[in-house]
Amino acid sequence: MAYIDYYKILGLDKNASQEDIKKAYRKLARKYHPDLNPNDKEANKRFQQINEANEVLSDPENRKKYDQYGENWQHAEQFEKAKQERAAHGGWEQQGFSSEDFGNEEFSDFFQSLFGRRAGHGRGSQVKFRGQDFHAELHLSLADAYKTHQQTLTVNGKNIRITIPAGVENGQVIKLKGHGGPGVNEGPNGDLYITFVIPDDINFKRLGNDLHTNVQLDLYTALLGGETTIDTFSGKLKLKVNPETQNGSKIRLKGKGFPVYKKEGSFGDLYVTYTIRIPTNLTEKQKELFREISKLS
Repeated sequence: MAYIDYYKILGLDKNASQEDIKKAYRKLARKYHPDLNPNDKEANKRFQQINEANEVLSDPENRKKYDQYGENWQHAEQFEKAKQERAAHGGWEQQGFSSEDFGNEEFSDFFQSLFGRRAGHGRGSQVKFRGQDFHAELHLSLADAYKTHQQTLTVNGKNIRITIPAGVENGQVIKLKGHGGPGVNEGPNGDLYITFVIPDDINFKRLGNDLHTNVQLDLYTALLGGETTIDTFSGKLKLKVNPETQNGSKIRLKGKGFPVYKKEGSFGDLYVTYTIRIPTNLTEKQKELFREISKLS
C-alpha cells in the first residue's frame, strides 16, 4: 500500500499554513469539480484525491496525526495501538461524529488504514465554487473603435449584447461580471473577459490617442500653396497648404485625432505628413517651361 503525499496533491509543502491549505484546496477543487468536468474520469479521480487531501490537512488533529505517522504508517505501532483504543471506546461515534457527518465519496486504502473510516465529512461537495471565467476576442476596425456602438457576440452558445465606448484600444481587456460559467452549489457565476483586436487602418496609424496619415500633394500645390481635402473618421477635412511645402513636411491638427476612452469630447491629435507627387507624361511645352524655371534658379 503506497504512501500518499497529501501536501504534494495540493501543491504545498509541510510548512503550509491552514489558510494556504484552504486556498489551494478551493482552487484545485474548483478546477476539477465534476460539475465543471462532466464525463471526465481523470478529473473526477483528481477531485477525489484533492478532497481526501483536504479531509486530512484541513483538520488540525488529522494533520497532526498524518505528519507524525504518515510516511511510516506501516510501522506505526503506537498509532495502531491508539486506534484500537479509540475503537474500544466507541470510535468516531464517541468523539461527536455520526454516520450523517460522512459523505459517500470513496477514499483510498491508505486513508482508511490511517484514519479508520471510508469517507470524510462530505464538506467538499457542499462548498460553493465560483464559476469558470470565459475569455473571448472581439475584432474591430479602427473606424468601429472611433465611435461608441453596440455589438453582439456569442460566447459558449449565449448571445451577449454589449456597448463599446469610443476610444477602446488594441489589446485592451474589459470584464463583464457574471457572464462566465455558472457557479457550483449556488456559487457565483464567473466573469467574461473580452480582448479587443484592432489593426491599423489602411490610411491611418494610431499611436495612443493620436492618428498619423500621409497625404499626397501635386507639385504645383506644393510650390504655389492652396488647399487639399482629406477623409477622416469624422468626415471630410479641408487643409490649407502653404506655398513651397517640402516633401516629408508634417503638420499637426490639434483635437482631430482619436477619441479618448471614456472621456467624452476629448480627442488626440492628427498628424499629416505630405508627400509631393512628381508629374509624369509632360508635354514638350511643359518640359520647356521647367527648363526655363531651372535656368532662373
